[in-house]
Amino acid sequence: MIHTKSIDADLAFYEFPDYYDHLHRARSEATFRPVALLENVGSLLQNSVTLLAMGALLVLLGPWLAAALFVSVIPALWVVVHFNIVNYQWRQRITEDERRAWYYDSLLTQGQSAAELRLFALGDHFRATYRALRARLRNERAALLRRESIAELGATILAMVITGAALTWIVWRAARGLVTLGELALIYGAFNQGQRLLRSLLESVGQLYSNSLFLGNLFEFLALEPKVVEPAAAQARVVDDLRREISFAAVTFRYPESERKALDNFDLKIRAGQIAAIVGPNGAGKTTLIKLLCRFYDPESGRIEIDGVDLKHIETQKLRRLITVLFQEPVHYNVSISANVAYGDLDSDPTSSAIRAAVEAAGAEEIVERLPKGYRSLLGRWFVGGSELSVGEWQRIALARAFLRRAPIIILDEPTSALDPWAEADWLRRFRGLAAGRTAIIITHRFTTAMHADIIHVLEHGHIVESGNHYELLQRNGRYAESWSTQIDVAETFNPIGA
Repeated sequence: MIHTKSIDADLAFYEFPDYYDHLHRARSEATFRPVALLENVGSLLQNSVTLLAMGALLVLLGPWLAAALFVSVIPALWVVVHFNIVNYQWRQRITEDERRAWYYDSLLTQGQSAAELRLFALGDHFRATYRALRARLRNERAALLRRESIAELGATILAMVITGAALTWIVWRAARGLVTLGELALIYGAFNQGQRLLRSLLESVGQLYSNSLFLGNLFEFLALEPKVVEPAAAQARVVDDLRREISFAAVTFRYPESERKALDNFDLKIRAGQIAAIVGPNGAGKTTLIKLLCRFYDPESGRIEIDGVDLKHIETQKLRRLITVLFQEPVHYNVSISANVAYGDLDSDPTSSAIRAAVEAAGAEEIVERLPKGYRSLLGRWFVGGSELSVGEWQRIALARAFLRRAPIIILDEPTSALDPWAEADWLRRFRGLAAGRTAIIITHRFTTAMHADIIHVLEHGHIVESGNHYELLQRNGRYAESWSTQIDVAETFNPIGA
């Protein structure tokens, strides 16, 4: 259920710390709380039946005995309920601290951070930070346990006083001959057994209440509602290809809990079959275009359309089937090369020839050839026999995954950022053939990549400030020409002619 909700949740949820708090509480408790809840119910029913029998016996022998038995456990009941609530509230409050401790633990134990921790000698710092945080949480927990122990001691003393009074009364009656020794032994045994059952019953009630509170965290998480919703049946439109254009019309968007507009009254048209490059500085809104076009978010205002159909009127999964994306930070799947590529289109059950063609299209065949098991080679270091790749090699595998899906719209976010100049030149020579008959959008900082596009759009501060092909933009001597000159000057500074 947690996995299903995590898949269905909006991408926006992953922008909120509160989402991770909900997820942490649900995931850490839901694995054992339901089973514990069932065990508590079973124990409660079992002890209740026996206790009712003992209570009936004591009522027959003396109604005051049954009353004394139940009164003796009232303080303990209050302690159980009160401290279950206190413990629950404390666990809710420290969720972020626990997640922070998990974060420090991952920094100390995961491979992604291992190199920096050693180079910058950060290991001792994070270990000390982790230990200080865990010590604080442990001290808070110990303080709660001390308070609970003192309260339990007080409840136990009260129960002993009431029990002592009841037993004194029974002995007094026996001394006067009102109760036989056999009845005295029976009453004493029933009273002791009743107290033991009541303590067990209270323990079950407390655990039942506690597990119910914590299980509520699961249902809080499952109750999170996405804002990107499917169109009503009456509004749903079928779009199975891109024939005319992609259109952004007066689109305004800002990320959750952000005041800054990532796009502000943004307009853009990309014709079908065109290779369009989007260039601009960091934070200009380039990657935001991808997220909106894939409908990971909906804009605050304006419309995004494919062939005149608003994305909100297309079923989300059918819309995403029209698009294939190379993300700026692709996932490194620790599986075989074949599986890594096949993940691009599992629905089509890709053949080995289709996987091979995608690998060749991405220029990744050299990676396959140098690994001992070829396409069956395991990637990554999570499992035995895996081979780690460089950042650029992982990017080429991700490119192959994107190319495998024969979608009419190709979106590439910094496709050459991790490629060396030789690999970039080789890939650019292939790309136009790969994109033939499809619409391609390339997000890039490299003007040497952008210059191969049919049209280049320069994005700044959430607006398109210039559009045209490479040579047209150079002739205008505007923002693009200025940035081009800067890149060329920098390149010549570090690679002077004749060096």
